[in-house]
Amino acid sequence: MAGPLQGVRVVDLGHVMAGPVCGRLLGDMGAEIIKVEPPGGDPSRTFVASDDGSGAEAFAMLNRGKRGIVLDLKTDGGRRALRRIVDRSDVLVENFRPGVMDGMGLGYDQLRAGNPGLVYCRITGFGAEGPLAPLGGFDLIAQGITGLMSVTGEGPGRAPVKCGPPLTDITAGILGALGVVAALHARSASGAGQRVDTSLFQAGVFQTLWHGAIALATGEAPGPLGSAHPLAAPYQAFRTADGWITIGGSNQATWERLAGALGREALIRDPRFLTNRDRLEHRVALGELLQESLMTRGTEAWLLALSAAGVPAGPVLSVVEMLEHPQSAATGMVLDVEEGAGKTLGLPIGFSAAAPPNPAPAPDLGQDTGAVLREHGFSEDEIGTLRGEGAIP
Repeated sequence: MAGPLQGVRVVDLGHVMAGPVCGRLLGDMGAEIIKVEPPGGDPSRTFVASDDGSGAEAFAMLNRGKRGIVLDLKTDGGRRALRRIVDRSDVLVENFRPGVMDGMGLGYDQLRAGNPGLVYCRITGFGAEGPLAPLGGFDLIAQGITGLMSVTGEGPGRAPVKCGPPLTDITAGILGALGVVAALHARSASGAGQRVDTSLFQAGVFQTLWHGAIALATGEAPGPLGSAHPLAAPYQAFRTADGWITIGGSNQATWERLAGALGREALIRDPRFLTNRDRLEHRVALGELLQESLMTRGTEAWLLALSAAGVPAGPVLSVVEMLEHPQSAATGMVLDVEEGAGKTLGLPIGFSAAAPPNPAPAPDLGQDTGAVLREHGFSEDEIGTLRGEGAIP
């Protein structure tokens, strides 16, 4: 069944992460994605994960299901071809350094002259305005400057720690896709497109909702707490006799059920732990007491006991264990790729009227260049001219 964005054509100029994440989400929801790469390809084609160095797994994960063309936008012919494709498209996604697209004559104001209904999604490092706007962005830098690294890690005095996944890149891609869908909805009423802006910086700041609330209310900067929560306790990871377990005793009822399941009912009446405020103030002492009990049994035994008591808890899995967990398959988060090209991660959104098909593999470099150009009205002579100019391979 077709996805909800069937009939929407997206020109994806994104490279490496944030832009391609945005394009992938739109494609997973049914849009046609035309992935435009320079002659050397998206840099993520060189990000190799396999031991033998033969694959481009990072590129494949972000770009499966897209059609692939090569245009050299440094040439007049490449820019002419892109404008012609954009004139017949609904959305353009780009995450170049600010000013690059305008400098090539491909900025929003220039492209909407030929396509007033164009939704132009621009994902930058630090936003469209402000002292840092001209700078390019990387997830590591964004995690540092938005405070994320200051609240990640095991405690004060330790080295700053980055969240393992590229959190701001992925979040910016999600925000970009959300903005595109909203702009398409607005266009359905007005007929007019618009530019959608987001950035790695804004994505990182948005991730600090809890910590930002604390800082705005108190004027004090929260610090790292390991796996613990800044506003509720006990809510963290604990070691068991054979591994690790996470426990969410984040309100009074679950806290009391947890104490009962551990055989530590006396802690409920301990003056240090009567309320959530008390438990936060004495978080370290509480954690040590709970840890003593949890070390007496293995993870699976505790998971069964805590589930029976109605206490939210879960194991700490590796990524491989997560991918093999039946819940990942049941929610469509691990899918087979068409043509036997392995497995990929699925769309984390379900639509009752559109069951997602197995996605097509990521395109080889430039594999659809000729076909896409012909679909946009280019004659064989024009394609030959572009090739002669070096605009296409």
